[in-house]
Amino acid sequence: MHIFSSETPLSKNQSITHSILDKAGVFLDIKREDQIHKDVSGNKFRKLKYNLIEAKRSGCTTVLTFGGAYSNHIAATAAAGEIMGLQTVGIIRGEELAGNLEKTLSENDTLRFASASGMRLKFISRTAYRDKTSLAFLEQLKDEFGSCYIIPEGGTNDLAVKGCGEILTAQDSDYDVICCAVGTGGTIAGIINSTEPHQTVMGFPALKGDFLDKEIKKYTSKTNWRLIHEYHFGGYGKINQEGIEFMNVFSDQQHIALDPVYTVKMVFGIFDLAQKGVFKKNTRILAIHTGGLQGIAGMNKKLKKKKLPLITIEY
Repeated sequence: MHIFSSETPLSKNQSITHSILDKAGVFLDIKREDQIHKDVSGNKFRKLKYNLIEAKRSGCTTVLTFGGAYSNHIAATAAAGEIMGLQTVGIIRGEELAGNLEKTLSENDTLRFASASGMRLKFISRTAYRDKTSLAFLEQLKDEFGSCYIIPEGGTNDLAVKGCGEILTAQDSDYDVICCAVGTGGTIAGIINSTEPHQTVMGFPALKGDFLDKEIKKYTSKTNWRLIHEYHFGGYGKINQEGIEFMNVFSDQQHIALDPVYTVKMVFGIFDLAQKGVFKKNTRILAIHTGGLQGIAGMNKKLKKKKLPLITIEY
């Protein structure tokens, strides 16, 4: 079976045992979406699935998308394109990275992987990047790269939300609360759409800002969800010493690697809320592991420069 066939891959739910959870009287399982595929894992697989099927169906031979220098989406799109026999183009924020491309690729694991997977990289200024959704800019890209299937930054669109709606399965109907890290809002919207009436969805944004509610509402009409804004560790792509230590201890105790941009913020938040007594006794929680482990190497380089502890987990 091709990994992007119409069949839905299943991921296992792994139980978490911890004294904080025991004291709170709650049950926590983590859905191991990170194990779907080694290079296209978690929500990136779900978001890309129907987009790549549609690209093939429409006869496009090239997929073009956008991201930062450490983007999980860029790495996953490059890998998925190679698997599907599609050419890929990545529009990368930061024109200075093109000055010495050999040096950039030697220092940046994400971009080196994307390039090795066949992705053509185009670096643009941060000012130009802000116009990435304008029709004029998209037309310029089509003039340069020809007819291509365009996927937005982070991968969120209607087909991505459809794919993320397949994360929950019938076996997950026993859970009371579904937890998910939030970036662009597509993953949580798909999850919300596939919840049962008795379930509540809690989203943990990985970035600052109050715009996410509006984005999520574009893709779902359900109201059984809320966002918890207290656990972003300072903003997108940021983590502090407390978060790093939590990741390392969690990996040692539970044998699950979390990623520093998304899932650690969610799991840290769940544990903190449990400790504060937010969840009712006997609440069954399912947390979605959305992958993103490829970003650990890049994060460790940032941490080293700041002389902070490193992420020591194996993945």
